[in-house]
Amino acid sequence: MEKAQKPHQSSTPAAPANGIKGSANQPADEKSEKISGAELKKRAKAEKSAKRAQAKEGQQKRLQDVPQPKQSKDQAGKGLTNQSPQSSASTVQHKRSGSLSATVQRPLQLRSAQHQPSAPGPELKKEVKKVAMFGHLYGTPRRTTIAGAGKDVHPSVLALGLQMSNYVVCGSNARCVSTLLVFKRVIDAYTTPSGTSLPRHLTVHLSAQIDYLVSCRPLSVSMGNAIRWLKLLISRIDPDTPESKAKAELCSAIDNFIRERITAAGQAIASSACSKIQNGDVILTFAKSSAVERTLLEAHRQGQSFRVIVVDSPPLHEGRNLARSLVSLGLQVQYTLIHTVSHMVRDATKVLLGAHAMMSNGQLYSRIGTALVAMMAKEADIPVIVLCESVKFTDKAALDSIAINEIAPSEELGYSGTETHGEGSTEKKWHDAPNFQALNLMYDLTPEEYIHMVITEYGSLPPSSVPVVHRLKTLFGGLLWSGKTGEVKDPTIVAQSAGSSRPPASNGSSQLGYVS
Repeated sequence: MEKAQKPHQSSTPAAPANGIKGSANQPADEKSEKISGAELKKRAKAEKSAKRAQAKEGQQKRLQDVPQPKQSKDQAGKGLTNQSPQSSASTVQHKRSGSLSATVQRPLQLRSAQHQPSAPGPELKKEVKKVAMFGHLYGTPRRTTIAGAGKDVHPSVLALGLQMSNYVVCGSNARCVSTLLVFKRVIDAYTTPSGTSLPRHLTVHLSAQIDYLVSCRPLSVSMGNAIRWLKLLISRIDPDTPESKAKAELCSAIDNFIRERITAAGQAIASSACSKIQNGDVILTFAKSSAVERTLLEAHRQGQSFRVIVVDSPPLHEGRNLARSLVSLGLQVQYTLIHTVSHMVRDATKVLLGAHAMMSNGQLYSRIGTALVAMMAKEADIPVIVLCESVKFTDKAALDSIAINEIAPSEELGYSGTETHGEGSTEKKWHDAPNFQALNLMYDLTPEEYIHMVITEYGSLPPSSVPVVHRLKTLFGGLLWSGKTGEVKDPTIVAQSAGSSRPPASNGSSQLGYVS
């Protein structure tokens, strides 16, 4: 009976590997019932600890098998050593992966000094090629192409702007006449948009043309006076006037302004100034002036025998054109540059100068170099006569040529040369040299004490009377010219006859004399 009740040994489970004792004769279901939850947790924790210890021992054995790199002389001198196996093992304990690439910390390869990238140095600033004293005169660079021009700019205005920028059209009178003629084409092609009137919209349309011309080259004083006159004339047009009639009146007024204020004024100045030239005179002039050229030709036409000395200066060399024109008509001309003016002025008997503008304080604003010529003539006690139309008078006052002037591109002063280095040659522009700044001023200011006389279409005036004439033109609406007869009226007579009352505004061609 006892042998029959004894269970078979193969049916009993094997003893646990963790050393937990249990009765071999006990059934499996009774044994599982006696193991509590705490004992299960303890068994799992022990198994986990055993696996972790076994993995740690395996990692140490693999690290010992890896060959250690030899230290270089540079590393040994700098005290750089490889990590010990213990430190490497402690570093990689947190790695979850058991692979060699993830657990083994490979030694870093040190780059030599020649392969290390150098730290970026401070960025070199581009040298500013501007003179600080004249910094207020530097604006946007001159436009040399039509790229970027507005769609409202007339094609003739585009062409004129480039001609002014390249000095194809040069000179105060030439620029003023060309501008007015171009504005005639703009007015002819203009159409008033719906919902607006011609007096209001045409001035806006002209402003786009003017802005383009200014971007090519700053306006001259005569151009500014002519533009203000034209805008004032447009603003006085009756909105009820038909567009075709208003445009015809404006074009006719522009023609009359050119004929009376520039062409006829130049003829009046030439007739008055040629009487100052006598036989045997030596006339010295600087650069090129249309009024001076017309005066010399008129005196030669009247049979006067005289000689002309043309003093010129770079970079424009305008005097070449004047000398070429006078020689072609049979005048005796001597051409020289400004550095010899101190010697040439000794042979002269009179000095005739043109003007870009006459300031309200009697100063002459003209091509740079004019002040030097006038000063040398004053030193030699030679009379200096300025020929200037009243359209060039301005109410601005200037004491020097720093506050008001025009700066041309400095490249016009320089040239491109070549330097030879060994077998090859390279191009070099001297104005791009480091620590070098080029200043190309267009005009200078001549003090009134160097000027003996100013001849205008109103007659001969001292420099101090220039602001008086300009004030009378402004006070009496610019009616010193008679738009109907084309006759020049003496401003003194006009002032005496008018008294303190302003002449009434009239219609028609009398509006041509208005200058604001």
